[in-house]
Order: sequence, then structure tokens, then C-alpha cells
Amino acid sequence: MRTLITGGAGYIGSHVVRLLRDRGDSVVVVDDLSTGFADRVAGTRLVRLDLASDTAPAIIEAVLREEQIDAVLHFAARKQVHESVNRPAWYYAQNVGSLANLLLAMESAEVSRLVFSSSAAVYGAVEGDAVAESAPTHPVNPYGRTKLIGEQLIDDAAIGTGLSAVSLRYFNVGGAGWPDLADRAILNLIPMVFERIDVGLPPAIFGDDYPTADGTCIRDFVHVLDLADAHVEALDHLAGGAHGHQVFNVGTGEGTSVRAMIEEILAVAGSGLVPEVHDRRPGDPASVVASPALIAATLGWRAQRGLDEIVRSAWDAHLTRAPGE
Repeated sequence: MRTLITGGAGYIGSHVVRLLRDRGDSVVVVDDLSTGFADRVAGTRLVRLDLASDTAPAIIEAVLREEQIDAVLHFAARKQVHESVNRPAWYYAQNVGSLANLLLAMESAEVSRLVFSSSAAVYGAVEGDAVAESAPTHPVNPYGRTKLIGEQLIDDAAIGTGLSAVSLRYFNVGGAGWPDLADRAILNLIPMVFERIDVGLPPAIFGDDYPTADGTCIRDFVHVLDLADAHVEALDHLAGGAHGHQVFNVGTGEGTSVRAMIEEILAVAGSGLVPEVHDRRPGDPASVVASPALIAATLGWRAQRGLDEIVRSAWDAHLTRAPGE
């Protein structure tokens, strides 16, 4: 199979690139390298491009035709909730605009298979410990709304142009499949805590007055390699003849509080630092935990790695990096 991966030099995308290359697939990466790193995809063709730019559709169409691409995995997006609250118009331009440009290119090049990186943020302030895909979608921040609009755009493309697509609603991602593919962007909880440990500062907890057992947010943490496996399964599902647009949660079905996760990180790191509580961040829902039943039944995917492996693999990868890298 010949696959184009947008955002393939990023943390999650690079894991999928490696899995596909290891099984013999041909891969082309498109990335603006704003949060990605070219060394993660060394030996793979890399097209450096801002997908939200006016010139992007023509450039992507040319690459799709030249490389005879069979399917696209779309990871490229902005993903900081607080930044989306402060810069909503820019987030819509980046996340929705880049997807629209990609779909225009795919339609012109007659490429009809897409795996889209969506997010559990589409659910918003849900309640309960088993959020199913049928749950109401009421995002509480602009980032989540851009992901929901992305899914709706794909719905329309599936009806209007015959696109076959899978959207994967990620929950919280951590860990490292390989040390050189560690999460270096300081956008997710685990690397943010590592950064504080490195400089001897207490990790930050944003709000301890949520309606949860310990007052901190509850999240469903999934190992990045499990998440990468889900993308490969989705890609093969489309190659097997799946039609229309299907949506799946990708999570473990188990919730962990932010405080418990930070304490696990500190224990693995052997740190005596004590977390420091700050004010809530705008747009953070109290609890978001997946029901992964549908993806298990349809694709046969289940998370294989637990919280300890997530934290230990992330810390081991962190230790292999050179100072200042």
C-alpha cells in the first residue's frame, strides 16, 4: 500500500510511519515541522508544507498523483486547548482549512480513502466512565469544535464524493514505542511534567476542585503504540472495502486522575517533588473516559499496554535524549 501521512513527523504520526514502513508499505510524509521533527522520518520522503496555505491543494494533488497514493492519514493539526481559546479564528483556519485543502486535493487526484485524527474533545463536558461514539457531541472549546466540524466535513465528502473514511477519536496519549520517537513537543501532560522535573520545579495541576474523587480531571490514557496500531487497523479496514464514514473511540476504557498520573510519573522518575495546584484552565472538562467497545467489535483493536508501560517507556525515552535536545 502507498500512503501519504500528513503530520507524519509528529509524535503520533511518526509511530504510524514506522509501523507501515516496517511492514513494507511505501510512505510519503507531509509536515510543516512546526511541532514535528524531520529526524523521526529519516529515509522517508518529506514534503514540507503548511496544509492551510492557498497553494496546498495543488501541491498535495501533485504528490498524490506522482506517488500513486492509495490512502491518506491526516494527523496535521493544532491541538492546544488553551491556545484555541485565545486564538479561535486561527484554529479554525488551521484545522478546518487544512482538512478542506486536503479533501480538495484527494478529490482531484481520485484518492478516496482517509483516516482522520479526531479527538475525544468533540464530546465536551461528558459525564460517566464509558463515553460511546453515540454520546452527544458538545465540545467546550474551539479545538474540540474544529475536530467535530472536521468529522462533519468528512461526512459530507463521503456522501458527495464517495470518500471512504475512518475518524479516530483519541483520548489522552502517552509513552514511546521507540526512544527516538518520544513526545518532545511539551504539549501533553507527560512531557510537561518531565520538563518541570528536569529543572527541579513542582509539576502543575490545573484545578483540584472538579467533581471527581480527588478533585482533579479524569482522563483515559492510551499508549502511543496502541494508538498507532489502531491507525494501521483502520487503514487496512478501508483497504478491505469499507465504505462511508465510520467513527471510533481509541482509548482503554479506564480513567486516571491527573493527580494520580503525576504521582506515577514522579515515582518512576524517582523524584521527591510535590505537585503544585494552579487555577483551572479554560475549556478543560472534568472527566473523559472512552468506551472502546465499537472499535474492538469492528476492527478487532484493543489497547495492550497499561499505565505503567506508558510512563516507563516515556521516561526511558526521555533519558536517552541529549541535554537541550
